[in-house]
Amino acid sequence: MYTVFSTFDVPDEKAEEVINIYQKRSRKVDQAPGFVDFQLLQNDKRAGELTVQLTFETKESYLKWVRSKEFKEIHELKKRYPDQELAAVIPSIRQYKVVAT
Repeated sequence: MYTVFSTFDVPDEKAEEVINIYQKRSRKVDQAPGFVDFQLLQNDKRAGELTVQLTFETKESYLKWVRSKEFKEIHELKKRYPDQELAAVIPSIRQYKVVAT
């Protein structure tokens, strides 16, 4: 298994707006070969700290997703988001291979 965490900070007052966007996400990643799971996590103490967690069967399946046209389409939408403060958010990405369960 291979898990990727994409953590970003938004103003606390915009956290619910971002959560709503993810609740209505396209779900294109769900159809990607090797996809296992998606979760949006919210820090319990800092409402504006959000983390997208993606799990794939292998690193290779994750990399194939990142190189796909569907991935590019999803991330192009973000650039056209009307709230420029949110559109400018740059996540911190961490990638892990699962070594024990």
